[in-house]
Amino acid sequence: QVQLAESGGGLVQTGGSLRLSCSYSARTFTNYVMGWFREAPGKEREFVAAITWSERRTAYADSVKGRFTLSTDNAAKTGYLQMNSLKPEDTAVYYCAAKLRGQNNYAVWGQGTQVTVSS
Repeated sequence: QVQLAESGGGLVQTGGSLRLSCSYSARTFTNYVMGWFREAPGKEREFVAAITWSERRTAYADSVKGRFTLSTDNAAKTGYLQMNSLKPEDTAVYYCAAKLRGQNNYAVWGQGTQVTVSS
């Protein structure tokens, strides 16, 4: 069973940057997709970005395109979400999640990490 753990959240000013990390505990992650979601107070959880681990194919929500970038490090068993040009509306709890390729739903979720962007 895959487990995920996020880190890297914090408080940053508008225009600043943060890098979130998502480490997985599994022998291999080759057949997985790692997704990132966020949930702001009073709003539903929304998709942010996703990457297929083996092919490094990426997808981003329109709201973060050009500002957020996904990357992976197999040796570290970690995926990263680099967030630049942060805006107050990016404030949320960010979750990483995993699903097997071909599945619709993300079956494994991390505990979440708070990102706060001050204006």
